[in-house]
Amino acid sequence: MTDADNEIWPTAEQKAKCVAQAKALRKQAAEGGLRFEAYLPPQLAEWLLERIEKGVFLDPREAVFVLLGEHQELEPHTDLRRELLGRRLTAAVNDPSPRIPINKVFDDLKKRMSRPPPEPATWTHHRPDGN
Repeated sequence: MTDADNEIWPTAEQKAKCVAQAKALRKQAAEGGLRFEAYLPPQLAEWLLERIEKGVFLDPREAVFVLLGEHQELEPHTDLRRELLGRRLTAAVNDPSPRIPINKVFDDLKKRMSRPPPEPATWTHHRPDGN
């Protein structure tokens, strides 16, 4: 594993810290909820902003609330989740787009990872009082 891989994949120590933080926050979150910052990679960010422009969601906070709620509702339905995964895999296998050789994929990934990432856009929440 390279240093670049360590930036992407958490170490056992980082995972343990996340678990400890989740345990420490559980009681407070049960009473007052949980606020956190999220980063969306470009493809997801574009998807979300398009849905906000179409009026599907008011803002990213509403999208996270709705989508996590839907995921929570689906969690106990293993059969449906397996069916959905199967359909997604079948669609990917049957995708008529030209195939990209794995060497090119890795070369492109290495080039991307060697460049500093562009500054992400930041959503500013507007309060009802206009401030």
